[in-house]
Amino acid sequence: MSLMPDAPTIRRATVDDAETLARFNEAMAEETEDKTLDPETVRAGVQAVFDTPGPAFYLVAERNGEVVGSLMITTEWSDWRNADFWWIQSVYVRPSARRTGVYTALHREVRRRAREADGVCGLRLYVERDNAAARAAYETRGMSEPPYRMYEEGL
Repeated sequence: MSLMPDAPTIRRATVDDAETLARFNEAMAEETEDKTLDPETVRAGVQAVFDTPGPAFYLVAERNGEVVGSLMITTEWSDWRNADFWWIQSVYVRPSARRTGVYTALHREVRRRAREADGVCGLRLYVERDNAAARAAYETRGMSEPPYRMYEEGL
């Protein structure tokens, strides 16, 4: 019987994590959408989160001093609810740390922070339609698919 590794420590990311976060974003795009991102654009995008506090923040999961997973939270105002939805985005767990409780710990911390924050009415995320493993992970944690379709227009 194999033992599960210790639960990771979850903390808010700092600017010192920016390079790791950028590499995670590049790896995620490659794995999930077979896209190669422009490294300079990704690094500028990650840096912008730290340069403009408020609209977004990252959480990272650490185990034995190594960042093994991360996600970003952005907000969406709902006038219907007079509150924000927190969008879980840019979820990534190192392949060697998958299925060891890293995302569970990150999700639990997002939920805890959202419940303690003023003016947060719910959590949302989007997932690739064909990513069955991710869909199962989110559903296991109490999320469900809403009756909306997402549309996009690139500019």
